[in-house]
Amino acid sequence: MLRIGILTSGGDCQALNAAMRGVIRGLSSQRDDLEIYGFEDGYKGLIYGNYHLMTPDDFSGILNMGGTILGTSRQPFKRMRIPDENGLDKVEAMKSVYHKLQLECLVILGGNGTHKTANLLREEGLNVVTLPKTIDNDLWGTDMTFGFQSAVDIATETIDRIHTTASSHSRVFIIEVMGHKVGHVTLHAGIAGGADIILLPEIPYDIDVIADVINKRSAAGKKFTILAVAEGAISKADASLKKKEYKAKLANSPYPSIAYQLADEISQKTEKEIRIAVPGHTQRGGAPCAYDRMIASRVGAAAAKLILNKEYGYMVALIDGETKKIPLEEIAGKLKYVNPDCKMIQEAKLMGISFGD
Repeated sequence: MLRIGILTSGGDCQALNAAMRGVIRGLSSQRDDLEIYGFEDGYKGLIYGNYHLMTPDDFSGILNMGGTILGTSRQPFKRMRIPDENGLDKVEAMKSVYHKLQLECLVILGGNGTHKTANLLREEGLNVVTLPKTIDNDLWGTDMTFGFQSAVDIATETIDRIHTTASSHSRVFIIEVMGHKVGHVTLHAGIAGGADIILLPEIPYDIDVIADVINKRSAAGKKFTILAVAEGAISKADASLKKKEYKAKLANSPYPSIAYQLADEISQKTEKEIRIAVPGHTQRGGAPCAYDRMIASRVGAAAAKLILNKEYGYMVALIDGETKKIPLEEIAGKLKYVNPDCKMIQEAKLMGISFGD
């Protein structure tokens, strides 16, 4: 009997179901004795023993379905070693459920925080195989995560739609794109959507540079300006603050997000009318794009192969178009940031896109 557990953890995104389908189809095509335990709401289900027995049929018809049929939740890694309100040791509880069900392997789909906990479980002696999920594409060790391209497509469509209203009313529009720590989605969507200014967490901006770009466009007869702004974008002045100082400043900020701060600052330095669009969680929702379905299916099948070969402790990565196994200890806790000197940014600047620096 091949008993596996499977869970999805952290923020939801497109193609989680497609990836799980890939794993189960890969296993069930080779083994008739497959027993599947689906844990509900991520690590929470593993901690508290909330699971249900599933069959390969449960993973049929979900290739194009958004969200996750297992549910998900955020369980911060930094709190995994802290007992819950009832004194429960979460790590020991997860190990107990794993051994109680006599699992051969635990399949975990998630992003950076999820992988830190997955590596912790590996260190505790559990057999683990992981798949790289996140709209942010910030997971170290893989060129691409599933969910990213779908989010880029949605953010790009938002920018496309804003163009017509911005042009009609001669306005400055700020589109706030998801991405607290990294700006991959904003960078790709900003270029694809024809943004005039792209602001990323990795490149602190100067508000005077931004105002100058807007004023020069206006003087040149350009009726509008589009800014694609990552929610974690930061000014040069704020970037110079210590981490605690910046957190304290954010906690006392009168603005609900960076887009509103920028709107206020820009309005003080230009005479343009400014509007804000925040696509928010629409970037996580809906059916996955064709590319995400394809790579999710591939990494799912590759994960199945690892399990069949009893190769544990790996994340399935996509590198140079090929699926590869990467040891969890090499990627856990590392973020993949946008390189400010990368060719994509150099080429964007060559086209006249400003990064506010």
